[in-house]
Amino acid sequence: MTQRADVVVIGGGQAGLAAGYHLRRLGVDFTVLDAQSAPGGAWQYMWDSLHLFSPAAYSSLPGRLMPPQPGQTYPDGKRVVDYLADYEKRYELPIQRGIQVDAVQRDGQFLRVESGSGSWRARAVFSAIGSWSRPFLPAVPGRDVFTGRQLHTAQYRRPADFAGQRVIVVGGGNSGAQIAADLAHETELTWVTRREPRFLADDIDGRILFDVATARRRALDEERTDTGGVASLGEIVAVPPVREAGTQDYSRPSRCSSASPRTASSGPTAAAQRPTRSSGARASARPSLTSRHSGFAARAGT
Repeated sequence: MTQRADVVVIGGGQAGLAAGYHLRRLGVDFTVLDAQSAPGGAWQYMWDSLHLFSPAAYSSLPGRLMPPQPGQTYPDGKRVVDYLADYEKRYELPIQRGIQVDAVQRDGQFLRVESGSGSWRARAVFSAIGSWSRPFLPAVPGRDVFTGRQLHTAQYRRPADFAGQRVIVVGGGNSGAQIAADLAHETELTWVTRREPRFLADDIDGRILFDVATARRRALDEERTDTGGVASLGEIVAVPPVREAGTQDYSRPSRCSSASPRTASSGPTAAAQRPTRSSGARASARPSLTSRHSGFAARAGT
């Protein structure tokens, strides 16, 4: 049987919940379809040590501040999951769990949302599915003959799973830096990036990034000079584990196939360079972690 709604939101993570909040306020007839069996979106599956790099007040969804976590400036993953679960309950969002959407097709003047659990007919569809459930592993030469374990950021949980092993972490973004820092003390680690990473200054967190991004948006709207925004500061937030790992050197010759390390973990790749003070950019006085730059490009987590 085909169900009807003015709007169907696909995905029950933070984007889907925020959309549901505004639809509820507007009095729109809507439903949220979520493939997961429990609240929390992708945050249910993040690695154990992950924390937000913004304080709770800067990580909130519309309408409800995230309560601070006692003893923590930056909330951990469990705190985020609890907040999202409370949020959807507080606003009584109509979320249907365990619904894997297979297709969205035109149906006259409407849209038909199809799944193995039934179909929905709607005037509008809001896609908030993210990418965590479909991790991408790049076609790096030698991957097909590599005998070790290959995994994506989405499958990583904790360093104890790799204790004593040789591990290559591929990717120069925040996920790559944080996972490399997480593994630094328990593995023989090589961190491979396409170019040298650009670290933000130690005192820059999500609060400053939010303010910088907002200022840039206002400048563009008012046709003033483009400030460059967040990209002008760097790419990698120097969260405490990354700063701590910065006192050691994990740079080793990169090996893509012949050396066969036990594990290759892929994270997102970002354009990067060694942090320096120029053009008004705020850069870290000391780089955290040392990466081995490789001629191949690995892209994942997008």
